[in-house]
Amino acid sequence: MNQTPPPALHPVEAQVRAWLESIVVGLNLCPFAARPFRDNRVRVLVSEARSGVELLTDLQLELARLADTPPATLETTLIAIPNFLADFLDYNDFLDDVDALLDQYEWSGEFQVASFHPHYQFAGTLPTEAGNYTNRSPVPILHLLREDSVASAIDSHPDPEGIPEANVAKLEAMSLAERRRLFSFLKPG
Repeated sequence: MNQTPPPALHPVEAQVRAWLESIVVGLNLCPFAARPFRDNRVRVLVSEARSGVELLTDLQLELARLADTPPATLETTLIAIPNFLADFLDYNDFLDDVDALLDQYEWSGEFQVASFHPHYQFAGTLPTEAGNYTNRSPVPILHLLREDSVASAIDSHPDPEGIPEANVAKLEAMSLAERRRLFSFLKPG
């Protein structure tokens, strides 16, 4: 019997999935990610957007897809943005537009968007601090989450408030060489 092989993944999607598997799930940075990832309920959309309008259009369409698809089929989407918002400050400013879109379509309270970027930097930290790596990804990413799923996951975790602190401690405990190896996809700058 002649079977057609599955289509090859877009290189950016493959890179994001490898990051999810090795870092987010592999290091257990998000204790709620493993099950949907294993169950193939995580969608990675590679946006070809090169402007805010194009990216907001992709975001709106993907939120509508999530709204119309049961979580048992599709839990969450990561929008990977390889061609836009390479500068972290521009990306961070764009998150206001993301929040405005959620409000405009009355999706606030139903969905939330988590942010990941190759140059992610928490306020009040230096760029080289290990804790910033908890939100560093191969390309800028908008992670679309269902509020109900987030609330359920938090309710089932013994110490949800301690997750960020534990993640920072985990990355701080790594040597610089270990972090460089694990995050080898990051480009300087």
